[in-house]
Amino acid sequence: MKSCFRTPLAALGLLAFLTNCATTTSEKEKPTTMSQPMAAPTAPAPDASPEPTPPPTVTGAPIDASLTEDAGTSVAAIPDAAPSAATTAEEVVVPPSAAAASAERVKEKKMSTAEYRTMLASAEAAVKANPKSATALLQRAKAKSYLKQYSEAMPDYTAALRYQRTNPDIYYNRGVNHLMTKQYKSAIADFAGALKFRPDDKESFFGRGVAKMQMYQYKSAVVDFTKAIELDSDYADAWEYRGICYASFGKMVDARRDLERATQLNPDAAKSLRKYVGNEGKQPVKAPAGKAAPRPAAKR
Repeated sequence: MKSCFRTPLAALGLLAFLTNCATTTSEKEKPTTMSQPMAAPTAPAPDASPEPTPPPTVTGAPIDASLTEDAGTSVAAIPDAAPSAATTAEEVVVPPSAAAASAERVKEKKMSTAEYRTMLASAEAAVKANPKSATALLQRAKAKSYLKQYSEAMPDYTAALRYQRTNPDIYYNRGVNHLMTKQYKSAIADFAGALKFRPDDKESFFGRGVAKMQMYQYKSAVVDFTKAIELDSDYADAWEYRGICYASFGKMVDARRDLERATQLNPDAAKSLRKYVGNEGKQPVKAPAGKAAPRPAAKR
């Protein structure tokens, strides 16, 4: 069956900031999740050798990320947890739990532009008072990211990591920033850093999966979306994106299952169900028919 794909991106807050949006190579259409948009490829015709589908394009506000070997980087490349000489200048901070971090992202996502500007002004003053404060540098970077000043935010994220090299929030938010500027390998590496120091962060798994989708690594992205779903079975964006990944390499039964589940959790995902599964999302995808059982011999 021939399908067209529109790849949505999700969960930015800074990952909550990402809006699920997707577009095909021929038309632009916003995805149905609550993250950032990205474009997806079309599935090859049956029995044809698969061709790479165009990666999704991301727009919107930033998220946080992690890394994988298929991106050419390994988690071993992330700095060790032992504090360096630079980190001793900053008070050791215990990062919030994954649940607390997620709640904070949701709260920040709901802020207005005026509030982001106030957040930026407050962080500017804090950095001026203490240029080595990782907390102040991170706040200033996040405010710039929310205001879509992605290039200006990057130096602050990097500086913050010099003083708190084990803070998963810095990795996550810098990963989102890299995702928004289409630096997908760097985004994958940062999400890996976030997961190294907070391995139960569903949004970091989701962000890494999105970055992999942008690089056509659909099967690898499925692994990250699956982990996000294991951490939160009601994660609508993860169900939707995993369904789109399955559709991109022809696993239509799995794609329908995931997209129907995503639609139950978020009615907007019905757009992806219609787009990627076909048949207007109404007819069930049939599994290949098995061999017919032999007829019993007639009694004499």
